[in-house]
Amino acid sequence: MENSNGQIYISILIVVLIGIGLALAGSQGGAKIGAFPLFALGVALAFAINWIAFIPAFINKTEKFYDLTGSITYITVVVVSMLLAPVRDLRAWLLAGMVIVWSVRLGSFLFLRIKAAGEDRRFREIKQSLPNFLRAWTLQALWVSFSLAAALVGFTSAKRVEFGLFAIIGLVVWLTGFGIEVVADRQKSQFNANPANKGKFINTGLWAWSRHPNYFGEIVLWIGVTIVALPVLQGWQWVALISPVFITLLLTRISGVPMLEKRADEKWGGQEDYETYKANTPVLIPSPPKK
Repeated sequence: MENSNGQIYISILIVVLIGIGLALAGSQGGAKIGAFPLFALGVALAFAINWIAFIPAFINKTEKFYDLTGSITYITVVVVSMLLAPVRDLRAWLLAGMVIVWSVRLGSFLFLRIKAAGEDRRFREIKQSLPNFLRAWTLQALWVSFSLAAALVGFTSAKRVEFGLFAIIGLVVWLTGFGIEVVADRQKSQFNANPANKGKFINTGLWAWSRHPNYFGEIVLWIGVTIVALPVLQGWQWVALISPVFITLLLTRISGVPMLEKRADEKWGGQEDYETYKANTPVLIPSPPKK
């Protein structure tokens, strides 16, 4: 057990070091508050919020505010960065609006969902262990920092570029992804709320086009954010391109699609209708249903 805990604490240290590396790279050519880079302050704030929230969460052995804290972290970092930024142009306001609207919508949706469910099964065992639970909150801080990297550069970069085609294209892409995510989440919520669908899987609406349309929308909207921020990236700030890459890898290779696909296979695997749906419907990128 001691060796296992030691390995967990080492992994937490590695996560923190990765966060420091991101903070240093994203701070190049950015605004400063005194001698402290504003980009690095945003990353530090993300970690501080999650570590503070971890304390009462562990004491009460609850994960109910985990996702909500994530959304609060996004909003707080954005608001503080905007307030402290020496220049707040139209691009910065657009990026701030994109992130805040997304955070409020998704955070409230996830909080209400876990409130109704009573628990998040992912944390059933994790929350009993201090190092495991601390790692989960530390990883969330890194998640926020990575996904917010492009927008954060947009707030803090000393380089300013007139609002132009990149911003317009990025906004259109963001609206597309946001719309897909909202519609997909609503369709699934309505499906699950219908008692007649108890024990069934959803294969209607956007879910007839993709097995995970909400995740597709999530990836697309962060690509939109990155496109808006592209013109002001310079030097090591190009590390901000990790934002959509990180989101894509996270949702398709780590905690999103693989976990839900495994759960679905355990629940409906072998059923003819499910196997047909799985064979005819893309995992992520939507395409018209096969007849």
